Amino acid sequence: MTVHLAATTPTPTAHPPTSVDTTTFKAAFRRHAAGVVIITADTGGHPTGFTATSLASVSLDPPLLSFALATTASSWPTLATTPTLVVNFLADHQHHLATTFATSGIDRFAAPTRWSRLITGEPTLDDAPSHLRADIIDRHPIGDHHIVIAHVTHAWTTGDHAPLVYHSGTYGRVQHH
Repeated sequence: MTVHLAATTPTPTAHPPTSVDTTTFKAAFRRHAAGVVIITADTGGHPTGFTATSLASVSLDPPLLSFALATTASSWPTLATTPTLVVNFLADHQHHLATTFATSGIDRFAAPTRWSRLITGEPTLDDAPSHLRADIIDRHPIGDHHIVIAHVTHAWTTGDHAPLVYHSGTYGRVQHH
């Protein structure tokens, strides 16, 4: 017996939408859990920092990372010119730091924030359980943001910690079963 397979052609569908409204787009990403970090930097004036959930590992060899930052963010002028930065990973109980560094119009480095400088000058959060120091190698304007690519030059960790995550508009923790 011979079986003949007919060539299949994808069924045409209605034209996909050409754009998605910002409310729907944001709602889709609110359902996506993301790790929370604070990125800090300085151009020699005053330290700057912001809460980020867009951190991604790009390459292991060489060790590269990326993140996105709105061009309108108060931290962008520093990130647009600084050659280096520090990624401060947060533990699940550090939502207060994430909230502080996500708040506009305040001195994010004022007490009770505990911070110091690395020997190379970058600001780092003393209470963060892990840090990455990185040299910025590229900045790409994309839409209303910039994608920053950085080469990790140093890494420190104080041990195992449960990560702080952001999901559905709130900070939370990963539940282990």
